[in-house]
Order: sequence, then structure tokens, then C-alpha cells
Amino acid sequence: MTTIRGNHARRGAAWLVALMLTLMPLAALAQTRVEMPSNKYSVQDDIQLGQQASQQVYQQMPIMRDAAIDEYVESVGRRLVAAIPAEYQQPGFRYSFDVVDARDINAFALPGGPMFVNRGMIEAARSEGEMAGVMAHEISHVALRHATAQATETQKFQIGSVLGQIAGAVIGGVPGAVIGTASQIGFGAGALKYSRKYETQADILGAQIMARAGYDPRDLANMFRTIQQQGGGSGGPEWLSSHPNPGNRFERINQEASLLRVSPNRATQDTRAFQQAKARLRGYPRARTMEEIARSGQRYPNQGGGTNYPDQRYPDQQRYPDDYGTARGERVAYPSTRYQRVNNNLFSANIPGNWQQIGGSDNSVIYAPAGAYGSQGITHGVMIGVAPGQRGNLAQAAQQYVSGLLQSNSYLRQSRGFEQHSIGGRQAIATTLNGRSPVTGRNEQVRVVMTTLRNGDMFYMAQVVPQNEYRNYEPAFRQIWNSLQFADR
Repeated sequence: MTTIRGNHARRGAAWLVALMLTLMPLAALAQTRVEMPSNKYSVQDDIQLGQQASQQVYQQMPIMRDAAIDEYVESVGRRLVAAIPAEYQQPGFRYSFDVVDARDINAFALPGGPMFVNRGMIEAARSEGEMAGVMAHEISHVALRHATAQATETQKFQIGSVLGQIAGAVIGGVPGAVIGTASQIGFGAGALKYSRKYETQADILGAQIMARAGYDPRDLANMFRTIQQQGGGSGGPEWLSSHPNPGNRFERINQEASLLRVSPNRATQDTRAFQQAKARLRGYPRARTMEEIARSGQRYPNQGGGTNYPDQRYPDQQRYPDDYGTARGERVAYPSTRYQRVNNNLFSANIPGNWQQIGGSDNSVIYAPAGAYGSQGITHGVMIGVAPGQRGNLAQAAQQYVSGLLQSNSYLRQSRGFEQHSIGGRQAIATTLNGRSPVTGRNEQVRVVMTTLRNGDMFYMAQVVPQNEYRNYEPAFRQIWNSLQFADR
């Protein structure tokens, strides 16, 4: 009897253990403990360095502005960030995710959270799990504060020159114009290579983050092989040159994966959204290599501040930080969902709270977000003003105004005829202009609506935005349009 009860007890205990393991799909069996490295720099130093370095990335690299791809990559990034273990979370870090329109298989993350994934990396990945593996590895470098920890360890760098070291990682391997320009603005040209110890830490924590996020950590190991196979060339892909193999990397990640409780049948490996993103990328012209980008010397002023498109700040930015940037850390933020009521001698309307008035006179005014305006005009926002009427003939006045726009902006073409509309309770006509902007290098959409004022002059509102961002700006344009009231009623 005693033996029988003992067997039942042992069976019951075994069943209980099995049940507990089943009910803990993200729990570790005996996962490796990753120790935070020693670091003499503050968390705020990481944030400051990352922000300064990211400004140069936005200036010198072609950031893709495809809303669908941005949202997809950001959604994967948010999922991974939410899975960072609590002991490695830094409330002050602002993780963001941008796609660089470059062919090289590369990705990098800056201190404090900004991450940049080359289009070539997404195209090389065979599944969402492989892409997420690279992102989890990069997030681990940020969470463990490896950039400033490595500077602490070497004792060679003071805080002012750590930026140069980090910047070297950003432009590492890119010869010519980009490095030359960077050196002139205080960036070092040497690439930051994380130590093998830190690479091992990022591999292990990256695997743990993937498991907690519902991905199969083995996809991280598989991605390293994918990168090696698709990188080509004797030097290998750039990502591996700045993330050296600590030895037995593939086996070490798989070993860690075996300690993590994620059911292979439930782990995310591929998704329809990933395949749709890859198909969307195939529809774009061939991406240039970083070497070609460097040789071109091209800069992207509306994405990185600079002299033409300054990075303005607003008084209530600390109060409403989310209104002044997106989770992707874009330099030209999407419109705020909070609106401010503006009034002048022409009209009153609701304008997004993170837009500001630029210039302004009795006849015209511009409202645009930070980084979207300069000596060459605006890339995002609205232009509102008054043009001379044609004896009350709205169609004639509109045609004359649009002809003037086309003449002074030769890249634009009228893609639609004039259509009947209403604005501010008055009959109006509207048309759409399109063309590749010489400022951004992207297709631009300009929607112009015009109506007649009581004194016979013509009132106009021109909405300006890159075509692939129109979806994100359309609600703000509609709010301005619907809330507009004329002062001459």
C-alpha cells in the first residue's frame, strides 16, 4: 500500500511539473544570467549620444518613408522592446525603428534606443523570425549599454569622444564623402566593434528577448548563417564586421534556445505582413550600396535638420513628448492628435499642436512641423493665403494661381482636373499636383483647394506632403479643412 501511494505521489508530482512547464510558455528553464557591464557614464549620457549620432544618420543616409513598411518594422520592434526583462529596462530610453534605403546587409542601434535597419537586411532575411533576431540582438546592445560600457572598459575615451567612437559604428566601412563629412563635424572614422564578450551577451539576451516575445530564438542563430551566405565577398557583410563572431556563435545561441520555454509550434517564424513588406520593397528601384551613397555625397536635409530644415523645439514638448515624434523617431513627426485654434485676419482653423506658424503676413501664412521647412519651401504642411481675384471668376483665378505654382515648381504636374468642393461653407474647386521633390527626392503630393472671398479675392489652401505619407497626414488636413472659418463672413 505504501509503495502504491508512493508511485501515485511521484506520478502526481511529475504531472504537476509538466503542467507548470506547459503553463509557462515564456519561462526559462535555467536561462543564462547576463550581468550588466560596469559603466561610468550615466543613462542620460547614452540618450544624449544616441540623439546626437542619430541626427547625423538622418542627414547622411536615405531613410525610407514608406508608411506601411515603417509601421510593420516598428510593430516588430515594439513587440521586442516590450519583452526586454525588467532588470534591463531603462525608462528614459526611447526606442525607434527606421529603415535605411541601402542595399548592404546591415543594421545598427545607437545608445538610448534609435535603431536603423538597412533595406538589404530585410530583403536578406528568410522570415520575420530572422529579421526579429537581428533586431533583438541590436536591442540587447542598447539595453546593456554596451557602447558606453566599452568606452568605460578601455578608459581611452572621455565623454566628448565617445560620440566619435559610436559614430564610427554608424559610418563604419563607408569610404569617401560620408566619412570625410563626418570627420569635419567631429565624428571619428573608426568603426566601433563590440568585444566578443559583449557580442556573446547580446546573443544570449537577444535569444531571451525573442523567446519572451514569442519568437523561436533559433531564428537568431539561423540569421547569422543567412547573413554569411548572402553577404558575398571575401570581407563578408558589414554587419558581421562590426559584430564579430565570439566563437561557436551558432551553437551557443541554440544551446541558450534549448533552455528557453517557447513552443516551436507556437513561435512566430514567418508572417504574411513580413512577406507583404518584402514584396513592397521589391516594387522600389534598386537600392544603392553605402559606397554609392557615400560617393554621391547626397544629404537629406528634411530628415536631419541641417541649415535648410532646422530641428525646432516647442514650449510644450516636455509636456506632450509623443506629439513631437513617432515611435520610429522620425525627424518630421506625424501630426499631433491635439489641435490648437489659430486666428488671424483671414481665417480661423484647428492646426496640429506640433505644427508652428512660419512667416505670416496679411496675404499668406504657412503651418508646418519641425524639420519640414526651410529656404527651399516646405515638405510637409499647409500654405494658406490670398491671391488676386479675376472679377469673381473662381475658375479663372484658380487656373492662374495653379499655373503660377507649376511655373515656380517645375517638378510638379497637374494630375487631376479641377473638381467641385466646399470649404468653410463656401463653394470651392480643388486640384492635385504631383512630382518628385528636389528637396526630398521623393514623390510629393500637393492638394490645392480654392474659393472666393467676399471682396472678390481668391482664398487658397495648399496641402503638401510626400505621397507615401499622405495616409498619415490626411486626418490632419481634413481637420483643418472642416474646421476652417472665414473672417469676412
